[in-house]
Amino acid sequence: MTEKQRIPLSTYRLQFNREFTFADGANLVSYLDHLGISHAYASPYLKARAGSSHGYDIVDHSELNPEIGDIESFRHFVTTLHDHDMGQILDLVPNHMAVFGNDNAWWLDVLENGPTSAYAIFFDIDWRPIKEVLRGKVLVPVLGDHYGQALEDGQLTLEFEPTQGEFSVWYWEHRFPIDPVTYPIILESGMADLSDTRSDQNPALQDLQALITSFGHLPARWDQSEDRLTERRRDKEIHKRHLAELCDRAPEIAEYVQACVARFNGTAGEGSSFDALHRLLEQQAYRLAYWQVASDDINYRRFFDINELAGLRQEEPEVFDETHRLVLQLMHDGSLDGVRIDHPDGLYDPADYYRQLQKAGSRALSKPAAPEPTREPLFYLVVEKILGSHEHLPGDWPVHGTTGYDFANLLSGLLVFPDSESELTRLYNRFTGNRHEFDDLLFEKKKLVIKTQLSSELAVLANMLDQIAQHNRYTRDFTLNGLRNALMVIVASFPVYRTYVSGSTPLQEEDRRYIEWAVAWAKRRSPATDISIFDFAKDVLLGEETTLQNEELQRQALAFTMKFQQYTSPVMAKGMEDTAFYVYNRLISLNEVGGDPRRFALSVSAFHHTNAERLQRWPATMLSTSTHDTKRSEDVRARINVISELPNEWQRHVARWSRLNRAKKMTVDGEPAPSRNDEYFLYQTLVGAWPLKLQGDHGLEAFRKRIRDYMLKAVKEAKVHTSWINPNEDYENAVAFFVENLLSDTHSRFLGDFQPFVRRVSRFGLFNSLSQVTLKLTSPGVPDIYQGNELWEFTLVDPDNRHPVDYGLRKRLLDDLAGRRTNPGLARDLMDHIDDGRIKLFITWRLLKLRRRYPRLFLEGRYTPLEAEGDLSEHLCAFAREYRGQWLIVVVPRWFTRLMTDANDPTGEPVWADTEVEWPQKGCFRNWFTNEIFESETDRIAAADLIHDFPVAVFVSNETPSGPCGK
Repeated sequence: MTEKQRIPLSTYRLQFNREFTFADGANLVSYLDHLGISHAYASPYLKARAGSSHGYDIVDHSELNPEIGDIESFRHFVTTLHDHDMGQILDLVPNHMAVFGNDNAWWLDVLENGPTSAYAIFFDIDWRPIKEVLRGKVLVPVLGDHYGQALEDGQLTLEFEPTQGEFSVWYWEHRFPIDPVTYPIILESGMADLSDTRSDQNPALQDLQALITSFGHLPARWDQSEDRLTERRRDKEIHKRHLAELCDRAPEIAEYVQACVARFNGTAGEGSSFDALHRLLEQQAYRLAYWQVASDDINYRRFFDINELAGLRQEEPEVFDETHRLVLQLMHDGSLDGVRIDHPDGLYDPADYYRQLQKAGSRALSKPAAPEPTREPLFYLVVEKILGSHEHLPGDWPVHGTTGYDFANLLSGLLVFPDSESELTRLYNRFTGNRHEFDDLLFEKKKLVIKTQLSSELAVLANMLDQIAQHNRYTRDFTLNGLRNALMVIVASFPVYRTYVSGSTPLQEEDRRYIEWAVAWAKRRSPATDISIFDFAKDVLLGEETTLQNEELQRQALAFTMKFQQYTSPVMAKGMEDTAFYVYNRLISLNEVGGDPRRFALSVSAFHHTNAERLQRWPATMLSTSTHDTKRSEDVRARINVISELPNEWQRHVARWSRLNRAKKMTVDGEPAPSRNDEYFLYQTLVGAWPLKLQGDHGLEAFRKRIRDYMLKAVKEAKVHTSWINPNEDYENAVAFFVENLLSDTHSRFLGDFQPFVRRVSRFGLFNSLSQVTLKLTSPGVPDIYQGNELWEFTLVDPDNRHPVDYGLRKRLLDDLAGRRTNPGLARDLMDHIDDGRIKLFITWRLLKLRRRYPRLFLEGRYTPLEAEGDLSEHLCAFAREYRGQWLIVVVPRWFTRLMTDANDPTGEPVWADTEVEWPQKGCFRNWFTNEIFESETDRIAAADLIHDFPVAVFVSNETPSGPCGK
């Protein structure tokens, strides 16, 4: 693949797992090539935890996931891509890896050896936390009950692996290695039973006693001198091998060791019988705990609040090298053309990580690394960065852009009708009793997340800031509790996911603005009488605390800031995406990853401005509309957006449905359940996800189960009436009961009223989707298609959006389209049968083929907004792309309920009347969807002539036979 081709023209996301392997991917390549895709975009396929459906729980960065395939099947997949002149992008997970279980060798080594482990620096562990009992230990919140109860129920068992000479405690599938220094506690426990045995007559017993002494003389876990570290790491393995060999050649010793183990495994119900095991566990480098303890006491950084995913320290060169060796090798041998970085905001210094990755990538590609970071990345690199509504991607990052959440929300806003904002707001507030502005709701939900899920991380930050404050007489009166409360309010007030202060580069003005914004709002929201504590925190975060005179204090201040930045990101993600988005339900299509419900709609001019800016700054950024993480698929959002065009009709139906369904509610804690807010959320969900065709009772049953499971997840995420941490089974049962009864019978009074309405909305929503996919495939950037979304997909958040895709159907439909002549007849046929999805597939296929034909036009072509005039001008979005005389002109409609009735289509003169579109270039053009050729001789073209046989229009110059317009 040439250097220029390393930048994708388009990507297609594939979700690899044991149900979709490398072999399946290879079988799909010819279809993707036929569709026009340039690069497969693979979900993580490094070795993940067995049974992983997503691949983000990596346990070994040096191997491929065996459930997906071996190296031979991977090579076959890559070779097949290359045979079709296609490339591959990999979703890379540098921030965390899966722990617990018995499959992560690095983590198991840390549990065995604590701070002396060769892998202790790999994980972001605080070995000196505030809590004294955790000093030198790592908290492992894995138990399903309180530690004492789990212990005395016999759920923790000591076992010996004779072939390895190792002792471990097991809790179901989780293994906890025993520190070899403490092996004598086990091995000496039965010596009294051997009192009659003369060791001088039993060489095996002599060897055992010598081994006990050797284990006991190993350097302790807290001995950090280099010589002692080397001695411990070497000798403990030698002693284990000797123990294994001894047990193998002396059955009486093996029997003795197993008898010792049995003494530690008590009898359920007899508390004192577990004392020995408890004392042994207290001597280990870990502290086993009830899983709910994590929110307050955990001392390792996690991926959000997931205990099983521990943060990695990519800022350490050794960690970077070990976790990227295989990926860089795949780049070196040509298997990979680029990577997508998952959750980069969790990294200590994302910008530095990107620079390191570019340097390593340049070496892997056999290119001399630039002595200084260059603006132009050396290989394709996009980052899963979620931008605030007024935030920009830092211009000095050596990346190609984001993974496209910003574009998904840009498109969605373009399709929302702005004039209904106040009307829908009043309806929502009146129906639900909502009295909260989103700003206040978000602030409270972020505080809730801090208190209930991420409290321990805040305690670490407060302790760090307190140590800084105590070194100066002006700040030493700030109490630890006061600092903790101040930090909580600052974090909850933060307007973006994080800042990027690093100490190695000058403070960016945008970072300053966000920090000052957060502190200013924190002051307003704080009940504290002395708000100078906020100014102290602000000065430390900005690196402007003038009392930090010595280098050590300055180092501590920078370390605090870096940790603080790693913290604000998960708080924002959990507070906004995973809580507030399930509570503020005015128009849930706006509640999308990277979106902001406060931004109701987007103007055409704003859309053009953003497109032009993207072309100038990030021309190869990804353009996404559906991903594995989106709350709703692109087609669901497009349909829900129609509600904004029908506020009065929506109000009447919601009021009627609520009356019809009142008797289906249960009473929980004295209130009807589900709540009015959850009910309002459900009605929008049903509108968005309702199938185009229900396959009888079986189809309704399958849909009912999907919605029930989704609603149970949604109400837990909302954390109002129930949650993952503190489930309220009565409320959840009430929600399930409500859904089951709502969707029990297609002939019910509710569905009798609902189905005609959703059929009407659905038709408009399909046209919304066609405008959406057309804009995605023609705007500046690299369009990404999430698996299966080339046809209609009405899916919800994972796991709903990870169902198997019927590629056989898609192949057959594409083959049929390719075998037919592209002409107005085909265009009208596709529109007349819009429900079957062929029209979306047709648009996708035709535009991807066009991107292949004119790659420079799409990657580099100039972007020019085109104005529309006439009564329906606001219903059109039009622009031109041009590269060296090659023109592309795009015209798409929006707000279809005001363009068409239930009977007619949004095409032709009856619809568009006097509306005209600016035309930038005279000459011959081909309509890419109908194959019609026309000659433009004026600078205005009637919209009815552009959109007459098809609901969207794309025109290409120089696509005609010889002669004037083919004549």
